[in-house]
Amino acid sequence: MFQQAIAEYNKQAEQPFAPKVVLFDMDGVLYDSMPNHAKAWQRAMTEFGIVFTAEDAYATEGARGVDTVRKYAKDQLGKELTEDEAAEMYQLKAHYFHEMPTTNIFDGVKELMLKIQNSGLKIGIVTGSGQRQLINRLLSDFKDFIDETQVTTAFDVKRGKPNPDPYLMGLQKAGNFAPHEGVVVENAPLGVRAGVTAGCFTIAINTGPLPDSILLNEGANILFDTIRDFSNNWEQLINCCNL
Repeated sequence: MFQQAIAEYNKQAEQPFAPKVVLFDMDGVLYDSMPNHAKAWQRAMTEFGIVFTAEDAYATEGARGVDTVRKYAKDQLGKELTEDEAAEMYQLKAHYFHEMPTTNIFDGVKELMLKIQNSGLKIGIVTGSGQRQLINRLLSDFKDFIDETQVTTAFDVKRGKPNPDPYLMGLQKAGNFAPHEGVVVENAPLGVRAGVTAGCFTIAINTGPLPDSILLNEGANILFDTIRDFSNNWEQLINCCNL
């Protein structure tokens, strides 16, 4: 499974795959939060006269919230919003999201993180979110594996996913690692593209309604249906890399 994926990655990479850090996206990878995000996006966008479907939420997941607002306002309303104007609209979406029940951590996440830690690799989180409440929960839930220096948020980059900047910053914050030393774990098309463009070995976890082909067409090196499946196969990755 991993052997062929790594061989294909090495054909394109500047240097052979030698993992030292695993960079996780947050929503849809660590937390089963995307259904709530989709509902909050739809509710907020409707108030501004923008048509926004659940599929739109999954397709744009991982991008900075203000960038999503600006894109849809331009496309549907013909308005060029400033960063501050978009941020004000995004706050309404955040408000609706925090009114909803707390979302669960996906089965297998902490077990996988423990395996990564025991294998001698570092862990980082790279999210398009900039909401302090979500970041605080992240730091609490995963305090055994990360601290704030290992978390990259929307405030750390000017260009969000699908640009490579968030994952390049994640590599830097986790310990100044090179792209061939990074493993990206993503559930969204824009996030997969960001990981691939950054030069990292990119693993897709399809926790949403989009077909597998969309994530694979963005360049994912390998795909799992759940984070539990990835956790169960972690040893195979380690064995292929002779870590």
